[in-house]
Amino acid sequence: MSTAPELSSPKRPVSHSTLGRAQRWSWVFQRVSGVILIVLIFTHLFINLWWGDGINQIDFAFVAGKLANPFWQWFDFAMLTLAMIHGANGMRMIIDDYARSPWMRTTLQWALRIATLVIIVLGTLVLFTFDPCPADADPSLLPTFCFE
Repeated sequence: MSTAPELSSPKRPVSHSTLGRAQRWSWVFQRVSGVILIVLIFTHLFINLWWGDGINQIDFAFVAGKLANPFWQWFDFAMLTLAMIHGANGMRMIIDDYARSPWMRTTLQWALRIATLVIIVLGTLVLFTFDPCPADADPSLLPTFCFE
């Protein structure tokens, strides 16, 4: 007859220390940012897919016209930043749950932080440095304000 494998003891529950407060705020952030993201995403989808000519209106001129407007630049920046931080926070929780060794947990969390920062920086550069009227573009593809 074989014996049952020995079970390791569960993790000690987090006390009301700083780590416990950080975990609680992380949990609250996930819920609040999720609700805000739902509003931002459905607004984005409504404007792009249902308003005006619907999906038929989406071409370079449509995107260029939106990205030439500071309101839409900041709207997209808020959506990008909030979505990336929300996703990174969720991935951090998964890393905390499944990475067993402290070295692996630290390595994965730093890789996640760097990847999140790089994507936010690159996305921000695209949003705020986009040229809606490139010099060598086909005029039929450009928004009308490029010819004024």
